[in-house]
Amino acid sequence: MAETYRKMARFDLKLTACLLATGNGEKGKSIELMTRNICSGGAYFLTDKPMPKGTEVEMDLILELNRLHELGSRQSHIHVSGSVIRTDHQGMAVCFDRKYTISSN
Repeated sequence: MAETYRKMARFDLKLTACLLATGNGEKGKSIELMTRNICSGGAYFLTDKPMPKGTEVEMDLILELNRLHELGSRQSHIHVSGSVIRTDHQGMAVCFDRKYTISSN
């Protein structure tokens, strides 16, 4: 059996994310989830109710960083769009688009 290698390193990182469906019959549906792992190209989200494969989404990934608190900010948000590329009984995988913005509160 051939081994499968990923092109991008994945990190086991738990981040809060707010996802908003922007297409494929789920438009307007909003959910808050946690990532199980993440890489520069996408993330896997834990959920027992995944959005269907192909659903386009916009999301805010919320980074809680102590350093940001020192700078007068409590959180940093990465806003990115993408689409659901895989679902299973534990959650769903979302592939990120290349466009993103980073902001802090």
